[in-house]
Amino acid sequence: MKIYKVQSGILIEYNRQYYELTNQNWDHFINRDDLYEQVEAWIGKSQQLTEAAAQTKLANELLAPIGNQEVWASGVTYMRSKVARQEESKEAGGGDFYDKVYNAPRPELFFKATPHRVVGSGHGVNIRKDSTWNVPEPELTLVITSSGKIVGYTIGNDMSSRSIEGENPLYLPQAKTYDKSCGLGPCIFVSQKPLPRNSRIELIIMRNTKAVFKGEITLENLKRKEEELVEYLYRESSFPAGCFLLTGTGIVPDNDFTLLSGDQIHISIDHIGKLINSVN
Repeated sequence: MKIYKVQSGILIEYNRQYYELTNQNWDHFINRDDLYEQVEAWIGKSQQLTEAAAQTKLANELLAPIGNQEVWASGVTYMRSKVARQEESKEAGGGDFYDKVYNAPRPELFFKATPHRVVGSGHGVNIRKDSTWNVPEPELTLVITSSGKIVGYTIGNDMSSRSIEGENPLYLPQAKTYDKSCGLGPCIFVSQKPLPRNSRIELIIMRNTKAVFKGEITLENLKRKEEELVEYLYRESSFPAGCFLLTGTGIVPDNDFTLLSGDQIHISIDHIGKLINSVN
């Protein structure tokens, strides 16, 4: 099933039918270890919408699926990411760090965004004015409850200022965290089983109606288990409303590519849908 946050409440897509829930607190709604079972129960008490009405609501009212949750991210979890980080930071002498963290027991985890820095599908992300090399990073994103249970998945767009991070790895927070630096959406996919490992992540960047970059990868290439990332994130940290965790990227454009204002970023993940962000 898919859960959408819309201006009028919560929209649920289940077995190709649409249902609307109103008067629900988003934070309480998604922060349930039995989310799938609870949504099934609520569907029977919800107003059913026609597909046309639901699509109109999604076109006009769709919001990022976040309330008061923090957004965190994982780094160097795919081989392509490790190689790209080594290339961008080799002149600064930081290349070896990425090789070490790729093979280390402890993963790289960093704070990505507060809710007000997150945008939903159909809204614009930013590139920093003080950065000369900017890329999107398409990432499977975990929806985690306050107890540390993964209850759903969404799509994350981890905007990255590679020129800043490449200058010095200690500049990572500036390269990653700024206004409209993160896209999330379009929904939360909730299932009784984990996403299949052959699920495909695809990135397409459009410029003036032309695709200037295409790439894809499957979750089989994710080096670390999702539960491992969550376990480290929740060590000594509490998340009263739950948390979103981006799991890293395996798709990185070539070093001669940078985003431009007006570009359209299309990120698709099997079973979840498509996140679309324009570049401001």
